[in-house]
Amino acid sequence: MNINILRALIEAGAIKRISIIGEGSFFRIEAATPTGVNTVNTLKGKLKTWTNLDAAVKWLHNLGIGNCELNISRWQPEQKGMKL
Repeated sequence: MNINILRALIEAGAIKRISIIGEGSFFRIEAATPTGVNTVNTLKGKLKTWTNLDAAVKWLHNLGIGNCELNISRWQPEQKGMKL
């Protein structure tokens, strides 16, 4: 799901839950809809990631999201990230 689809779903009120998932050295966002859970991707189709929690929360806030879940069970704050 890219940003355009996510905006449309937010405007339609179809988002049940937003989760920020910490995984390795980065954060990603998942949106739960009536049809299932979708990960947020870039417009080119790659996984959209953030290197710090503050940036991910600001991105959601700019979309009009006020509540979200945070899962940091697999986040490794000292892990170095790799560019793939």
